Amino acid sequence: MQLEYKGQNLQGRSFKGQNLTSANFQGADIRGADFTDANLRDATFFLAKAGLPNHLHFILLIILFFIGALSLFTAGVVAVFAGDQLSPAGQIIGQYLILFINPILLTIFLLVTIYLGLNKAVITIVFLAVFSCISLIVLQYYEAAAAFAGNLLWLFTVGVIGAIIFTSVIILTKYSSGIFIGAGFIAWVISTLIPLILDKPYFIIVKVAFSSAIGVSISIYTSQQAILGMPQLAWISSIAIAFAATGGTNFSGADLTDADFTSATLKNTDFRKANLTRTRFYESKELDLAIGDAILAKRDILNLLVSCHGRNKSYVGANLQGANLIGANLEAANLKGADLSGAVFQGACLEWTNLTLAQAVGTDFTSAQMTGACIEAWNIESTTKLDHIDCRFIYLLENPKPGTDDRERRPSSGNFQPGEFTKLFEELLNTVDLIFRNGIDWKAFIATFRKVQEENGGSDLAIQSIANKGDGVVVVKVNVPDGADKEKIHNDFMQNYQLALQAVEERYKSQLQAKDNEIVSYRRQSADMREIISLLANKPINVQIDNKVETKAMTNSNDSSRNINIGNIGGDFNASGQALNIGEISGKVTNTINQLPPAPAPQHPGIKELLMQLQAAIESEKDLTQEDKAEALEQVKALAEAGKNPQEEPKQKAAKTALKVLKGTITGLPATATLVEAVSKLLPLISKLLSFG
Repeated sequence: MQLEYKGQNLQGRSFKGQNLTSANFQGADIRGADFTDANLRDATFFLAKAGLPNHLHFILLIILFFIGALSLFTAGVVAVFAGDQLSPAGQIIGQYLILFINPILLTIFLLVTIYLGLNKAVITIVFLAVFSCISLIVLQYYEAAAAFAGNLLWLFTVGVIGAIIFTSVIILTKYSSGIFIGAGFIAWVISTLIPLILDKPYFIIVKVAFSSAIGVSISIYTSQQAILGMPQLAWISSIAIAFAATGGTNFSGADLTDADFTSATLKNTDFRKANLTRTRFYESKELDLAIGDAILAKRDILNLLVSCHGRNKSYVGANLQGANLIGANLEAANLKGADLSGAVFQGACLEWTNLTLAQAVGTDFTSAQMTGACIEAWNIESTTKLDHIDCRFIYLLENPKPGTDDRERRPSSGNFQPGEFTKLFEELLNTVDLIFRNGIDWKAFIATFRKVQEENGGSDLAIQSIANKGDGVVVVKVNVPDGADKEKIHNDFMQNYQLALQAVEERYKSQLQAKDNEIVSYRRQSADMREIISLLANKPINVQIDNKVETKAMTNSNDSSRNINIGNIGGDFNASGQALNIGEISGKVTNTINQLPPAPAPQHPGIKELLMQLQAAIESEKDLTQEDKAEALEQVKALAEAGKNPQEEPKQKAAKTALKVLKGTITGLPATATLVEAVSKLLPLISKLLSFG
């Protein structure tokens, strides 16, 4: 049973460790609520308000004020007394030194901070202070050396502690310029009043006032850069965000798999150690002021999760593991080497995207647009979802072959027909690649093939293709059944092959009295494709060899030569010119919808009437391609099937997927398109009638 908290005031409530699967917190006020270690899989937080309760904002600001005042006062007192040591009464030179030492050091500190970041500025100032102190001691200016120690404490306080305090103030006050300027002014006044309170000479008062102004400016500048995401200052923003999240909404350790935070306010929220697999953050507010790790640790990834817009941007080597990017626009983005494992790209635009070396195990690309994408050496397997991919052609090489403009386009000419891209890679997903770097001894291979079949319960293994890569490298692709343990089959095969090879080589040595290099030469010669087929054809075992061995190369992550051969496909796909029969598809959808009961009251349309409106909007949308219309109508049919029995779990899951795909379908349409308005209006009503909303 779904737990319902829609629109409720849950401030400060504890849900620690509770099972809240599929709970509905839509529009709820969850500020200060504790969800530590809770099970929140599939939970909905649409438009929810998380963060700090109002009274905690005030308390934390008071704490910051006292910490800042105490730090400034302590550092100021030390600096003043250090100044006394530097400038005994009557020493005019010492007075001028007092007047200029701090401003000069602070100015250097500010410039280094701007160009190198606060962390390197602190190191620079420490180096200068130590060098100056040593120099003054050598010159027997002992009082001056003591003064520099005091100045160092001053610099640390106004630079580092001040930056952290100001950053915390910015986070807690929602960038309020009035409070921000007021806090800076108070800090300056406190610093300036210290020598007055201690009844110090005017030149010390001027020095402290001037130094304080520069010091506060450093803190303000540093805090602004930290908030804007300067990498060198990430540690300052992390400390400030962690402090500001004290007492805020706490999701630490919670399971938020497939949870939906669309349009939620997430400032001062703790996501540390939470499971964020496929968690939806689309259009959430102030997520950058929440504290988290893994996928939330990088500002550019965080912005992508919120905006779903990464067109032409670079995410080389990025950690996008488990990211929810349904309907995202990543056209021409660079995802080379990115970890996309377990991520969701349903309905996303990946046209001309660089997916070279991307890790895509368990990734969901359902209904994604991938025309022109480069998939050189990407890593996919049977858990990768490639259903209903919209793709006319792909490239297998990131860069052209030397001296050519050939990037291994597939198909080599023409375009994929609907479903052909998926079919192509289904052949690859259920294969094991066996790579032999010194040719193959086929007697050892055949003996190993038999043994591996027996050891794996008589698995239905079949050779899909054999490719001679040159230099003695031969790749054999073996088809395996769905769900087979491919890693075990691969390890068993290679281990048994080595044992069989040793036995065969012993026979070669005794019978032919051959040297080791002659054995290697024999194996390399046997890599000739005609000899391989002849050898296999003469063996009385059940080994399937496809009669369409394709010698054109395709890329696979397990192929060290960057080339693989597809046996069952039989060459490139060619356009057949066949058109989709939208009328036939539409007829099937209409028949399914007509099986639903009509609404009891005409003024309140039911699921049947809403689906009929949605079907009509799809069929009349001029900006949709025929393929997109066919796909969208299939999703309407899935919703109609679910409408017959909304409580049946398989149909319920299919309907949820259909809703997501339909939302992704309108992503690339103009805002003025009629289907955009129809989907935005009808899907929430359909979801509600199916008990999803």
